[in-house]
Amino acid sequence: MIDRYTLSKMGMIWSDEHKFEIMLKIEILACEAMTKLGIIPKKSLEKIKKSAKFDIEEIRRLEEKTKHDVVAFINNIGQSIGPEARYLHVGLTSSDLLDTSVSVQCVEASDILIADMKKLLAILKVKAKKYKDTTCIARTHGVHAEPTTFGLKLAVWYDETTRNLERLERARENMRIGKLSGAVGTFANIDPYVEEYVCDKLGLKPANIAPQIIQRDHHAEYISSIALVGSSLSKFATEIRLLQKTEVLEVEEPFFKGQIGSSAMPHKRNPVTCERITGLSRLLRANAQAAFENICLWHERDISHSSVERVILPDSTITLNYMLHKLIPIVEGLLVYPKHMVNNLTKTRGLIYSQRVLLELMKKGLTREAAYDIIQQCAMQVWQETSDFKDVLYRDRQVRKYLRPSEIDACFDIKYYTRHRDKIFKRVGL
Repeated sequence: MIDRYTLSKMGMIWSDEHKFEIMLKIEILACEAMTKLGIIPKKSLEKIKKSAKFDIEEIRRLEEKTKHDVVAFINNIGQSIGPEARYLHVGLTSSDLLDTSVSVQCVEASDILIADMKKLLAILKVKAKKYKDTTCIARTHGVHAEPTTFGLKLAVWYDETTRNLERLERARENMRIGKLSGAVGTFANIDPYVEEYVCDKLGLKPANIAPQIIQRDHHAEYISSIALVGSSLSKFATEIRLLQKTEVLEVEEPFFKGQIGSSAMPHKRNPVTCERITGLSRLLRANAQAAFENICLWHERDISHSSVERVILPDSTITLNYMLHKLIPIVEGLLVYPKHMVNNLTKTRGLIYSQRVLLELMKKGLTREAAYDIIQQCAMQVWQETSDFKDVLYRDRQVRKYLRPSEIDACFDIKYYTRHRDKIFKRVGL
């Protein structure tokens, strides 16, 4: 199980205190770089590094007056430093601080999400192998199709989670970008070395080019990757919800001692956590749309993106973190009912073997159209009557004209449908 402390780590990344810590670090590193360039005296750098600190409440008080968060931050730090504060923020613009600190936060948040994804992947690997040979019915349009195995269902999830992990890792790399190039990105008042030095110390790469801000296609890709992961989690949760329906009941999300399913009906065991995951995925997709809108800004920049990102970046990372922490124990403790799967395989009285009979008739020389018409007529009888499909085939003159009873029987071998599962597992890397 995931504790509150683990979840709080993601929240702390987006706290004002942590943001200001990163911004202060950037300012000090910029001073270090300028000292190496001979712009700032070493003694002044020592004073800055020793004395620089911030007070969140004071920053908020100053912001009420300045109506500018970065100016309030710089002024507050300056109060703690004294005369050497004149070396702070030289040649920089607000976005140099804000965008670079956001990149650091996104990388830190990605590290948590990637670790979560690896946990989910490891559990899916174990579960897929465990149920590799557990036969169940596959459904298309919600209707019984042909046999598969529950392990193959989970292998699909494993493969998709692998892709999502790669997406998050790519998104992390593409957000590992800093920018300290001044008001419109021309380095007019700051040496490019400062940007290179600061980014290297922060584990970032300098942006190839940025006017006043890092271009927002980076952020849109980042949020979109999170939304993709969330959509996959919703897909997994939805499958569990469908398989937990009373008339299906092949799997169930864990139901714990003392848990209440319904305030009115004591018998209820509802897939409430899976439903929560499905609902939250909608927020992630909505946030992705907002991130796309942020790409188009006026000229070198405006700040219409800023207010949006103060919501969608923390909300998306925190939400996905929460969703993963809810789904991981569900998959790990998933209640699986193989006997119910076997019972469900028989509910259509053999109709799930219809394609196999169709192909056998085609082997006897019939066209697909002719064979399909014969088998469909037999299948419709089963839907309308209480007969088994095999019995209808035995009685049908057209079928008996081409297939002996033993050949019909051979079409109802369930192992035929899952005989390639090992090869599929190998392709997936299981």
